Amino acid sequence: MSFFNTPTDKNLALLLDVVPAVLVVLVASGVCGRLAVALRQPRVLGEMVAGVLLGPTVLGKLWPHSQTSFFSADVKSVLYVWSTVGLTLFMFLVGSGFSHKAADAREGGRAAVLALSGIGVPLVLGMGVGAALHGEMSLPGVGMGEFCLFLGGALSITAFPMLARILYERNLQHSRLGRLSLLGASLDDAAAWCFLAVLTALHGNQGLGKALGTIALAALFSLVMLVFVARALKPLGERVERTGRLGFDHLYVVLAVVLAAGWFTDLIGVYSVFGGFIAGLSMPKNPVFVAALHQRMMDMVCVLMLPAFFTFSGLNTQLDGIGGWPMLIAFLLMLAAAVTGKYTGCALAMRSIGFSWRESWAVGGLMNARGLMILIFINVGLADHIISRDVFSLLVLVAVVTTGMALPLFRWAIPETREKQLIAAASGASDPSNPSDASVPASARS
Repeated sequence: MSFFNTPTDKNLALLLDVVPAVLVVLVASGVCGRLAVALRQPRVLGEMVAGVLLGPTVLGKLWPHSQTSFFSADVKSVLYVWSTVGLTLFMFLVGSGFSHKAADAREGGRAAVLALSGIGVPLVLGMGVGAALHGEMSLPGVGMGEFCLFLGGALSITAFPMLARILYERNLQHSRLGRLSLLGASLDDAAAWCFLAVLTALHGNQGLGKALGTIALAALFSLVMLVFVARALKPLGERVERTGRLGFDHLYVVLAVVLAAGWFTDLIGVYSVFGGFIAGLSMPKNPVFVAALHQRMMDMVCVLMLPAFFTFSGLNTQLDGIGGWPMLIAFLLMLAAAVTGKYTGCALAMRSIGFSWRESWAVGGLMNARGLMILIFINVGLADHIISRDVFSLLVLVAVVTTGMALPLFRWAIPETREKQLIAAASGASDPSNPSDASVPASARS
């Protein structure tokens, strides 16, 4: 006999199912995140692993009844909506922190070289792997071009917020290495999101005409946001700069802009994370405004909403079959393309523009991390049926491995003595008026 009455209200019944699932997600993410920090890894790596542990690969095998009980179809639907809103807000915060500007044309040109190497080399290598795997691992109806472009694009992603966090924690953000890395990585990821918007538009429409129409709408949306909405919001940033306070009235405006942007891009078939990112770019860049915005929103988004996304990704990740030779070979090909493209490609690019080998390998290691960013990218591909669940699972594993490599590679390349030299050399270059100083530490999450 049960001590609890079965609720007759369907909404209450759903609530009673969702809350325990959220509690499980929070506990698993908190514990795994703390373990990652104890192992001198970024917290996001532990949260990514927590999502996989809660999925069918681990919990589904060890305790199948519990896994299906906690994460029923209805609960997964709620997690999808919750995590999508969280992702839109997170990408908005990342976009609002993209305020790094080149000090001069020479630095801008060097950043462009780094960004092009960070995109171009892994894109080409990923497309090569896609061509090799297309026949065996692509979904029916997905052409080789689409499959290759998506795989190359996924391997081109950089975990910009994590890169920023590492540099800021070590006071290297004003060093020559730090400024160029931040600028190059921001260009890299901005290009990746635009690439994803075009690719999903081409995939999601019947015929080239409709696809071009979606691309045109996305371009028009970006123009309106970055020109007209940005100008309309400028007084808001100035007001917050004067008063030093971001009030409720301001937050209503900001959240309305973000959610409307995400809704519109979803409506036209370009996914809400692109809308959130563009909304972030359109926000005022006043240092006080950006700092207050991130202080208000970032912790809640990262702690309460993003773990739902990691879990939703983990529920779609099935690694049981990776022991077979075809899957193992596919994974090794993807990992080799990812590491060779980003780590080696970016390091050689840095060396070609005058950095030492140690600095070059350090930047290559940071750019090779993919963190949360690749999970967002490949979830779009899975939802739009561009990639199969097997390919998705292998790319999740690539994300975990490359993210775990970042800090060890950075520490190997830049020992403590060299780090102190870089900080000392940059001590006179710090610009307290730079809005990036206020924004990036708060947004340095993945």
